[in-house]
Amino acid sequence: MNRVPLALSFVIAFVSAAAVWLGPNPDASGSQGWAPDAGGVPELPGDPISAPATEPETPPDVASAIESECSDGQDNDGDTVFDCGDNDCKSDRSCKKGGPEGNETTCHDWVDNDDDGYVDCDDFDCGSTEACKGSWDAGGAGGSGGGVAGDVKPGRGETEADLIGKNGDNDGERDNVVCADGVDNDADGRTDCDDLGCKLSSEVTVCQPGSNFRLSVVARVTQSYDVQDKKSNTEFDVLQLRALGEMPFIQNSFFLISARMEKTPRVVFAMFQVPLGKKGHYFNVNSGGGSLSLELIRSVHKRMLSDPAFYVYNAFEQGNGAAVEFGGPIDKKGKYLYRTFLGGGSGRFAGNIGGTFFPDNNNNYTFSAGAQFWMNFVGYYNRWDTPFIYTPSPLAVALAIGGKYDQRSQERYPASNVQFIVRWRRLQFSAENYVKRELVFKNWQTAYNVQLGVLAISKRLMLAADFGQYIATDFEDPPSVVGSDLKRQIQELQYRAAAHVYLWRDVLYLTAIWRDRRVEPPAGQTGIQVMQDMRLLMTYRW
Repeated sequence: MNRVPLALSFVIAFVSAAAVWLGPNPDASGSQGWAPDAGGVPELPGDPISAPATEPETPPDVASAIESECSDGQDNDGDTVFDCGDNDCKSDRSCKKGGPEGNETTCHDWVDNDDDGYVDCDDFDCGSTEACKGSWDAGGAGGSGGGVAGDVKPGRGETEADLIGKNGDNDGERDNVVCADGVDNDADGRTDCDDLGCKLSSEVTVCQPGSNFRLSVVARVTQSYDVQDKKSNTEFDVLQLRALGEMPFIQNSFFLISARMEKTPRVVFAMFQVPLGKKGHYFNVNSGGGSLSLELIRSVHKRMLSDPAFYVYNAFEQGNGAAVEFGGPIDKKGKYLYRTFLGGGSGRFAGNIGGTFFPDNNNNYTFSAGAQFWMNFVGYYNRWDTPFIYTPSPLAVALAIGGKYDQRSQERYPASNVQFIVRWRRLQFSAENYVKRELVFKNWQTAYNVQLGVLAISKRLMLAADFGQYIATDFEDPPSVVGSDLKRQIQELQYRAAAHVYLWRDVLYLTAIWRDRRVEPPAGQTGIQVMQDMRLLMTYRW
């Protein structure tokens, strides 16, 4: 198991080829505002769809029309924006600045009346009006009104979720993070809770009617069976409590706190994010639970194979005590994004709050610093999205490339990470590769994981599988003492297969999962250790 297998070479070559092929011209059609696909929360095809969504032709009478009335609350020219929000009305008398904000009319007219830099419901003066129940409430600022999406209603055999990605919606806002950042992330003219994905996706809780704070729960019950030991167990293995809300007095800010109620109840993730300017850039402070890999920041209900593949992050990711991050869009459409991060801590952490632990009597200070670039070649897919598929979704193709430098208690190493994601109709595919060079003991380590999900029956059954390996060369300069971090870095091959049955929409589902794990033997022993187990999981979230 010391040599990189052909499968890994194929994955790396495939990702590189895709980047070259897709990179130079992400929008070959030349369209300026339309993404024929998009994605926020993985939902794939299910009901009859003959072909991926394409840009609808604009009727000649609409294409040449202009907004004829700038104060009637109607989209006269059919370009998805109306009245003073339409550029056609910029010189109209009814759209001139003047007077205070603060009433039902001036807080809903697309005009910065008091010229303080904040328009309508983004202005604190409008906080008490009915028109502005808060950017966290469905139907808030500039709501489209008239049904689910203006005059658009579900057709026969459709649910409201089937409207996402259609009728001018670019389907790039479908999770709590992008639905609360005050930015039109997918450039379709609808921001946060005005976007269809934010209104209709079951993943989004910040846009449900209620207060400015949301509480949610993810619970999972597990029945497991260890094939080798012939042992069974039944337990609540996950009870995750989360609070999400806006931070008072800071426009377009939010916080997220997540706690795991297990043997030792603890806060496992916290994030406090504030905007930098008005173009989508941000600054956040978080508990440092993950840096480059997506699986570590996903809640348990967003993992197609139940839990992260241990070999992907064990040798490459470390949980810092706390971290700071800067990020935002590179282009106006939000297709290309950047993020930089710096984290540190003393002892060993797992993104937890407190709980300092010093293994091997080693009190070294650990830290990591790095950057990641996210590229949406087709549609939109972001790092917070779930790979689960429930209803049809347009095509989305994304590539993330990142690098970092880490110092652990016994190690110092640079590492690179590449992740490639495709979501199309009934298919969800992702491939990830991590590589690092250990500078102290001088060896190479790499891990890869390939995941595939298929919506077998729309809104009923999703199948998933993954395969991957962790491979390391021998130390050129072996350590005199092998600490616990190094002992855990054993070469491994694993594959898993799962079936997810949706019992109630995509919020209550039953999962059957099989795992086959093969690891190298401990020092002094021979023969590959084989570990096999089966689990039946029931997961619920609200």
